[in-house]
Amino acid sequence: MKFIAPSMLACDFGKLDVEIDMVNKSKANWFHIDVMDGVFVPNISFGSPIMKVLKNSAEKPLDVHLMIVEPEKYIKKFADMGANILTVHVEVCKHLHSIVQKIKNLNMKAGVAINPQTPISSLTSIISELDLVCLMSVNPGFGGQTFIENSYKKIKDLKKLIIETNSKTLIEIDGGVSSKNAKKLVKCGADILVAGSFVFKSKNPSETINNLSSLVN
Repeated sequence: MKFIAPSMLACDFGKLDVEIDMVNKSKANWFHIDVMDGVFVPNISFGSPIMKVLKNSAEKPLDVHLMIVEPEKYIKKFADMGANILTVHVEVCKHLHSIVQKIKNLNMKAGVAINPQTPISSLTSIISELDLVCLMSVNPGFGGQTFIENSYKKIKDLKKLIIETNSKTLIEIDGGVSSKNAKKLVKCGADILVAGSFVFKSKNPSETINNLSSLVN
């Protein structure tokens, strides 16, 4: 089973309740929520009020992606706000092992994200402890960017590392996902596809989600 996780950063915040309801009723598996601080990435997104709305209304797991510096300061806060999966960036974590343990101790699944220029080798010592690796297939910070072609090779390299270490880590792809590359991404080893603009800028987002799910399952 391959998962589809619509990225709520691309939805219409003016009708957030309608967008959440649409995702609830679709074949989507998770809600993907990008949290940005304007420091690690040049953009600011999702604060506590929107997380509270999602916690109360979402009927599927909340997959929270922290694109922020010092994420260790906010782990408990996001656990309290209903995060089911919490992903931090390897590039900003000096004590990655302890952060991953802290996430797990708060009964969330632990993920680590890596930017396009960050090598897979940065995950070697931690891979067996992770529930998920989020491979950024665009430069993080803004929606609607073009997919970076080298990502296919990175997925294969990551899959090889997971198999070699006998890990159960899932591979999530975030950025530029569409019906054009979904099958190839899954063939290379992806388990979860995050889709933002492709879903929410389409004429029928619910149908787009369902078609994407059918395409890879």
